[in-house]
Amino acid sequence: MNLSPHPFPPQSWAGIDDVVIVGGGLAGLFCALKLAPRPVTIITAAPIGEGSSSGWAQGGIAAAMDPGDTVENHVADTIAAGAGLVEGAIARGMAEEAAARIHDLLSYGVPFDRDLEGKLTLSREAAHSHRRVVRVGGDSAGAAIMQALIKAVRETSSIRVLEGFVAESLKAEGSYVTGLIARDRRGGLSARMLLPTRAIVLASGGIGHLYSVTTNPQEARGEGLGMAARAGALVADAEFVQFHPTAVDVGRDPAPLATEALRGEGAAIVDRNGHRFMFDIHEAGELAPRDIVARGVHQARHSGRGAFLDCREAVGAEFPERFPTVFGACMEAGIDPRVTPIPIAPAAHYHMGGIHVDGLGRSSLDGLWACGEVSSTGAHGANRLASNSLLEAVVFAARIAEDVQGLLPNHRMVRWSDESTADTSAGLPNEDALLERLRRLMDAAVGVVRSREGIEAALAEMETIRATAKHPSLLNSLTAAKLIAVAALRREESRGAHFRSDFPYPQPEEAHRRFLTLAKADAIAKGAVTAFQENSPHADIA
Repeated sequence: MNLSPHPFPPQSWAGIDDVVIVGGGLAGLFCALKLAPRPVTIITAAPIGEGSSSGWAQGGIAAAMDPGDTVENHVADTIAAGAGLVEGAIARGMAEEAAARIHDLLSYGVPFDRDLEGKLTLSREAAHSHRRVVRVGGDSAGAAIMQALIKAVRETSSIRVLEGFVAESLKAEGSYVTGLIARDRRGGLSARMLLPTRAIVLASGGIGHLYSVTTNPQEARGEGLGMAARAGALVADAEFVQFHPTAVDVGRDPAPLATEALRGEGAAIVDRNGHRFMFDIHEAGELAPRDIVARGVHQARHSGRGAFLDCREAVGAEFPERFPTVFGACMEAGIDPRVTPIPIAPAAHYHMGGIHVDGLGRSSLDGLWACGEVSSTGAHGANRLASNSLLEAVVFAARIAEDVQGLLPNHRMVRWSDESTADTSAGLPNEDALLERLRRLMDAAVGVVRSREGIEAALAEMETIRATAKHPSLLNSLTAAKLIAVAALRREESRGAHFRSDFPYPQPEEAHRRFLTLAKADAIAKGAVTAFQENSPHADIA
């Protein structure tokens, strides 16, 4: 292990880091604030607020706060959307804590929309039976929440934020996680540093950017999931990737999102002939669960009929005021949604699977907690209910903070370890090109519609990518992709966000969550690759 100077000013503390949080999105910042005044270091690849999906969330946070609504209603809607796989006790606990977490956010300065009487304005989204989504500026909840939390974090002296650092691997002694290796993005492979810690909280976000069409930022590449799996953590429900049905299809990466709230306000999904085709598929039409709407849009586009979100009657001239984020994205692409239907496409949006955690956010590895999209709590089942993701993030971030406070003795402020790990690897292949290859592969074979043949071919191609991939970040992303593909191969049914064209119906015996380790996934993938090669000996999968 080589020693090298740190690329940031030296601090006056000595020892090990107390708590390290990986991720600067809603879950990570909220957890850090809840841990204060305990010393916390936040590691984030991008400046906080810029690299997380939280800041892009348009809908809001679900909470049963209307007099006509109840926690029971919220739980029932969550379970219904989750297609039989929701952990009821987890969903209930989350719904019960929702109002308290909303008030926490209000105390941090989040300007949730209010009516003329000063009461919180509540909106309705798909698959919700009541108006229970608190929003900011119509479609700007995520950005407003992040702005408020960033300000609070900057003003909290016990929190250190280290921006521009990528977490690459976990250090463990047996089953206990003892540290983290992070890389300074400005210094390349030679600027790796070891951070010994008492506790690590992974809040590193999702996997959307493993797909070529996604609403997620480029940092959402599944690296946290892959890193934890490589350390031996148990993974749950990896096959369940939610595709948002109404991404704005204008060729941008990431794709702008046309918020679900538009459909809640009456916007229609039509084909190029103006036919409102979702009512041919489901009695709820555009307000059907997201997986059904996504498949409907996918089918319309692939059949050549096209798919568009028609907001002219429901929103019309009020678009700039009511939904400024969507309006701006459309206008930048030359589409005026006041007078023209918006072209849409399904896009990878949210991962219900992730690191398996219990009701306190503890992973299967001692010393490692996880919250937000990188985790799988069982609250979402096979298909997340709209606006439950931000709720889950704050609920479990708060629980983890309380758990860490109770488990670990308080500790004085500390500084970085003086150790850096150097990597002299040279001549690495074009990792960006390999990632783009992986993204196209995931879209084609492990996307909205899947099949055994496609998944086996995808796993075979992943092996060819893996053979030339050297960079730890890409290896983490490849690991996450393999876990999703293997889990999709194992679930021989269609349920929630997971649809198999060769097994198009749900099977009662499959109505349970599934868990996977990387070792198990490697064994299954090896068998799948062998089967593919035997069945397609001359196939060119490269």
